[in-house]
Amino acid sequence: MPDRQLACAKIKSPAGEQYYQAMSCAANFAWANRQVLMHNAREVLMRTLNISPRSLAMRLVYDVCHNIAKFETHVVEGKKQRVCVHRKGATRAFAPGHPELSSDYRDVGQPILIPGDMGTASYVLAGTQRSMDETFGSTCHGAGRVLSRTAAKKAAKGRFLKRELEDKGIFVRWTGRSTMAEEMPDAYKDISQVVNVVHGAGISKKVAKLRPIAVVKG
Repeated sequence: MPDRQLACAKIKSPAGEQYYQAMSCAANFAWANRQVLMHNAREVLMRTLNISPRSLAMRLVYDVCHNIAKFETHVVEGKKQRVCVHRKGATRAFAPGHPELSSDYRDVGQPILIPGDMGTASYVLAGTQRSMDETFGSTCHGAGRVLSRTAAKKAAKGRFLKRELEDKGIFVRWTGRSTMAEEMPDAYKDISQVVNVVHGAGISKKVAKLRPIAVVKG
């Protein structure tokens, strides 16, 4: 390929259909895995706090996938067409009233979960009509990397990232120093700037800003 980053195949070609089927299997695995993670988190909290499921009242609010291709109907050159939208580094941002939204969210637009990094913040946004008009109902799905994994590991040499985060009141469960280095806050763009861009462009609107839980030592 002239540019390996732009490799592609027609969706109706044998390679395209094989890719879509494999991706669907991966998406199903990811969905099931998230259910297991949520169940395990619930079990740990109940055991640690010694409370019942009713007292914990932990339930799934919203589940959404990122980096996935889906067949959808969009207006292309003035006509409704069924197309395959592949969101890489992006997620759905359907507007209020869209028929594919559940009744819980149809009046407000699709909830959008924008994770930042483990040292700053994350955001909840909502989809808009402008995203339907300009970006096939899509918006960013995260802050985006400013350092590659290899570059991040080089930049982390000589630093004690675990201590740096703990000094901010953020405690991270990690396995292996390289994993911590690859995901350090410095490896990502400023999430607030990224969210301000998509909010200012009108393709999604800010709803809430979430920060990592800080533990205050007495």
